[in-house]
Amino acid sequence: MSEFSFEDHPHRRFNPLTGDWVLVSPHRAKRPWQGQVEKPAAEQRPAYDPGCYLCPGNERAGGVNNPDYRGTFVFTNDFSALLEDTPAGGDSANDLFRTESERGICKVICFSHDHSLTIPEMPLEDIRRVVDVWCREFEELGSKPFINYVQIFENKGAIMGCSNPHPHGQIWSSLSVPVEPAKECVTQQAWFDKHGRTLLGDYLAAELEKKVRIVAENDSFVALIPFWAVWPFEAMIISRRAVQNILQLTAAERDGLADIYKRLTILYDNLFQVSFAYSAGLHQAPTDGREHPGWHLHMHFYPPLLRSAAVKKFMVGYEMLATPQRDITAEGAAARLRDLPTTHYKSLPG
Repeated sequence: MSEFSFEDHPHRRFNPLTGDWVLVSPHRAKRPWQGQVEKPAAEQRPAYDPGCYLCPGNERAGGVNNPDYRGTFVFTNDFSALLEDTPAGGDSANDLFRTESERGICKVICFSHDHSLTIPEMPLEDIRRVVDVWCREFEELGSKPFINYVQIFENKGAIMGCSNPHPHGQIWSSLSVPVEPAKECVTQQAWFDKHGRTLLGDYLAAELEKKVRIVAENDSFVALIPFWAVWPFEAMIISRRAVQNILQLTAAERDGLADIYKRLTILYDNLFQVSFAYSAGLHQAPTDGREHPGWHLHMHFYPPLLRSAAVKKFMVGYEMLATPQRDITAEGAAARLRDLPTTHYKSLPG
């Protein structure tokens, strides 16, 4: 039997943030591909769409009109998944049928008044304004006594459930700490208790030494393909300095977050020369009034595109019933992104 190789043989990789495993099958990526490889026609959207409920001045649900805003605009979601006035209640009499009420506030953030743009196409100073809005909303929502977690996220592309192409993101703040951040609370604190350092601080130092999964970096943040990535071109943005939340970022670090956000998403768009779909979100410490020294600010990106603009990878079959699996290695995905132009493909000559 030949000697084991991470580049050639099936193996499992451990995710220390969640305690989960992923099956990696690199040999499958070598099989010939006979599926779709064509590039779709470029989508052209106007700067203003009279039928868009997020554009300035347009009517939203219930007859509410947006102001004639410029730049960013924030409002409480007209179809909020969480409601501030939900009464306390629940039923725990039977362990098989437990329920408990959940309170929260959901907001929508329009990144720009320009309907035609996405994050990788926005001017850097406008993305910095988005970061400032994130900070303001995190502080306002997190200061409420009944809000214990603030989840900032963006869904981009119809295949990721985005119902409107206008550049926007969302914030769902809740009484309880959601499942994924709750997992990270446990693992990060356990690491900190054992080592006196943050898990992601140690992980980032090791990745910067190896270099093979780094995609982009600046003075404040690093974008990389995590060793345990599940989605084909899954990525993480990690702060170089161990901060627990975005309010602890300096002005220069806010600039750095805007810069790395733009740089990573440009590479995504350039990969298949399409507006690249993903779900992305910040993970930061709960706002429950407790100390969380183990927390280290980071941002997850989960994109579904695998081989072209038309071929998607979702969790199906074995992945839903047994364990997540991927063919392209994290190292291979990082190399492909690193080798792309850093200028958006729409701005390249020809």
